[in-house]
Amino acid sequence: MKTRQELTKARRWVVKVGSSLLTADGRGLDRELIERWAAEIAGLRERRADVVLVSSGAVAEGMQRLGWRKRPHALFELQAAAAVGQMGLVQAYESCFQRFGLHAAQILLTHDDLAHRQRYLNARSTLRALLELGVVPVVNENDTVAVEEIRFGDNDTLAALVANLIEADVLVLLTDQPGMYDRDPRVHPEAQLLDEVAANDPALEAMAGAGGVGSLGRGGMLTKVRAAARAARSGAATVSAAGREPEVLRRIAEGEAVGTFFQPAREPIAARKRWLASQLQVRGKLMLDDGAVRVLRESGRSLLPVGVKGVEGHFSRGELVVCVGLNGAEVAKGLVNYSAEEARRIMSQPSDRIERLLGYVDEPELIHRDNLVLV
Repeated sequence: MKTRQELTKARRWVVKVGSSLLTADGRGLDRELIERWAAEIAGLRERRADVVLVSSGAVAEGMQRLGWRKRPHALFELQAAAAVGQMGLVQAYESCFQRFGLHAAQILLTHDDLAHRQRYLNARSTLRALLELGVVPVVNENDTVAVEEIRFGDNDTLAALVANLIEADVLVLLTDQPGMYDRDPRVHPEAQLLDEVAANDPALEAMAGAGGVGSLGRGGMLTKVRAAARAARSGAATVSAAGREPEVLRRIAEGEAVGTFFQPAREPIAARKRWLASQLQVRGKLMLDDGAVRVLRESGRSLLPVGVKGVEGHFSRGELVVCVGLNGAEVAKGLVNYSAEEARRIMSQPSDRIERLLGYVDEPELIHRDNLVLV
């Protein structure tokens, strides 16, 4: 999906709705808007498109039900609010989708689910089965049990990971803003709305700044820029648009210039490497010399111990580590063939010395190229 016009052919969508839209600034769920989105998703289904909905709002709805005016800081209170709010959120979606002859399914995920290869594959199989059945999966972070995910706290990233997971054609981030501006419009009234940008343009993060975080939502424009770049890894285009715009999803599906279009710059990468690239939780770090960096970037070869100059962290064989150059810039991620302790013993050494140093040899590579992806 390299142009807006190609969105007319999109057959797999991920639509993310933020808390600021769902909860009417703390006054409870905006059921009128939810029903409108349900109608638009039903319209996409009539176009033979599959849709996964990633929804914020559980904590915010819980706060409203509990009579809390300010978002609590204590993790147990956040978890309690999420548990209470999830009930209302799911009830609202199910009742609205039923009016259009659709069933909804609740899927609660954590980033840990997507970091574990087997659970990742299970989640993908479940989502695909639901889509084949004509069901609309409603995905949310499992805030009631995942302490780290509450701290992380934005569903823009989760939506991008789901787009990678199901190999979506397009990710739509519905927000309370018309799209991305070249500068903060709250500070610069002359700021211009960006119509189309490259998802991997490094200048976008500087434009987005720190992002605005309201009392209910946890994401700003910076999280959307990063989500667009993450979704682009699997070839998905991203559109950030105002969720209250009339028929916003239909207009996007017809190629209309709505919001900001983030164009993916590369072809989709293989499923296993897409999974590696999408992981957020790394267990350690390998510092590479300039020669190793050059070999990885230019030749696509495996990482050998001889090119490693430092090892940080505590990791076991098969866990995910990040590879950085001597300047600290990230180069790649991969699954290591040796533990951190073993990696320290064999780093800077040729592969034919591994057995002598460890007493055994598993693989001659520290990371095989099939288990490594450039970042």
